[in-house]
Amino acid sequence: MSLGVSAIGQGLLYGLLGVGLFLTFRILDFPDMTVEGTFPFGAAVAVAAITHGIHPAVATLLALLAGMLAGLVTGLLSTKGHIPVLLAGILVMTGLFSVNLRIMGRANLSLLNEANLFDNAFLKSLPLYADSVVVGLIVCVVVVTGLIVFLNTQLGQGFIAAGDNPTMARSLGIDPAHQQVLGLVIGNGLIGLSGGLIAQNNGYADVNMGIGVIVIGLAAIIIGEVVFGQLSLSQRLVATVLGSVLYRFVLLIVLKLGFNPDDLKVISAVVLAVAIMVPQLEARLRIRRVLRNGVKTNG
Repeated sequence: MSLGVSAIGQGLLYGLLGVGLFLTFRILDFPDMTVEGTFPFGAAVAVAAITHGIHPAVATLLALLAGMLAGLVTGLLSTKGHIPVLLAGILVMTGLFSVNLRIMGRANLSLLNEANLFDNAFLKSLPLYADSVVVGLIVCVVVVTGLIVFLNTQLGQGFIAAGDNPTMARSLGIDPAHQQVLGLVIGNGLIGLSGGLIAQNNGYADVNMGIGVIVIGLAAIIIGEVVFGQLSLSQRLVATVLGSVLYRFVLLIVLKLGFNPDDLKVISAVVLAVAIMVPQLEARLRIRRVLRNGVKTNG
């Protein structure tokens, strides 16, 4: 039971990562590799701030701002520096590794004996791992609701249009470059926030904790799309969070089956590959079924 609660809590906290990646990967069609640097950047900033006596809530906000700064740099490199989008993300991701080491002063920084966002009387009174569920649910509701409101504003509609058809958006007076920077700032801000919350929940930050997180984010997006099917844009944001929770349960089941935890990255990649292939296999089977029925009808 406690492992299930933990999976839900971790899924909700990582759901912010999925939502942040959704903005760039799905709406803007931007392959943002900054993610693997932004996530530990948010974690490093939050943990370092807490160890220097800053209130956990403020430290969490600083993680959000740190992620936004990383997204801004990637956006400017791409739009103003005319560096290919994939390379811009890789450059920022690589640079952030050294930045994180500078912030923490070492490769790993612990929150041992330090108060964090999960250390308050109410959360401590809850059952084991329920604190992450409560915090994750509150933050996800606030973030998803805020994004839904934003996407229904004039600016948000311009943001969607710029990702859907940059040429058409330009003809309507919308600058796709500005929208791209905006998407990277918001998306990476959420990813930094996710890193800050995960670090506080785990009790430490590590420079290597960003390795493979892009797979986690993509898995949340794709599993949400596969399981819940055709949805509106607002519903897809919710589906991404739920997809993150389902992904954690898939990993939990795999570990329960006796697989080695050291193989978790490989398993994650396999799960993502299968999730990507499912819609294509369904489409092929549907086409074959239609063709078979057409042949029978003609016969």
